[in-house]
Amino acid sequence: QVQLVESGGGLVQAGGSLRLSCVASGRTFSHYALGWFRQAPGKAREFVAAMWWSGVDPDYADFVQGRFTISRDNTNTVYLEMNSLKPEDTAIYYCAVDSNGGPELPRKHSAYDYWGRGTQVTVSS
Repeated sequence: QVQLVESGGGLVQAGGSLRLSCVASGRTFSHYALGWFRQAPGKAREFVAAMWWSGVDPDYADFVQGRFTISRDNTNTVYLEMNSLKPEDTAIYYCAVDSNGGPELPRKHSAYDYWGRGTQVTVSS
């Protein structure tokens, strides 16, 4: 079992920055994949970023365009550093874990079997 708790969301003006955190507890292994997803009102949940628990080979959605960075520290906290935020980045952001250890980092939310409850990010224009 893996438990995930996100924090760090809030209200920020366009062009600003936020750092989201996700504390993972329970069993974690290097073959786990860590992902960040987001869901805006009336829209489907979409992939934002992912990395292996070991920290190698991060993957980002095209819309990120170099503005976001996924990382993890030694305390089992996963971060999503978000810069140059835009109003269209407004959404609930979720962290997730895929414990199945597939050959590639998954972008489909159905591949992830553990989820946090999310943290709201609102970007004003």
